[in-house]
Amino acid sequence: MGGHSIPVGRSQWPDPVGHHQRAWRYLINRAGEINAWKSPDFKAAIEATGRKKIIMAGIVTDVCLLFPALSAVAEGYDVYAVVDASSTWDDATRDAAMLRMSQAGVKVTTWGSVLAEVMDDWRNPVGYPLGGVLGGHTAYGLVYESYLAQQAQQDSAE
Repeated sequence: MGGHSIPVGRSQWPDPVGHHQRAWRYLINRAGEINAWKSPDFKAAIEATGRKKIIMAGIVTDVCLLFPALSAVAEGYDVYAVVDASSTWDDATRDAAMLRMSQAGVKVTTWGSVLAEVMDDWRNPVGYPLGGVLGGHTAYGLVYESYLAQQAQQDSAE
């Protein structure tokens, strides 16, 4: 889910085209709310999932991520703030936002940690493909290669 607080002008999202259309299917245009959580459509979309765990990122960590993460935690959601999938102006601003979220009970994390937590177990049906993504972008690639080698040995022994 995503969207800008003002869906026209510089903040306007491009029209979805071609293979990118799937990425835009949860686009929620807000009427002007800076805190996405205050948008009835945004909040309704979250509630419609029936889930209490939310993984969030934002264009800017100290606004687009911070405000809805704090609001969601205040309403009992288990929020994971993916700070390396968000950005901001400088280290001090990022650090202040992370500290504020942590103090409020938001779980501050990185994309790699979220991916590994979703993967959970190499034997999970999504373990192999998610491990490949993690291994292709981090030093975790050595662990991934070791797992593949172990699997190949087990397969050949059978």
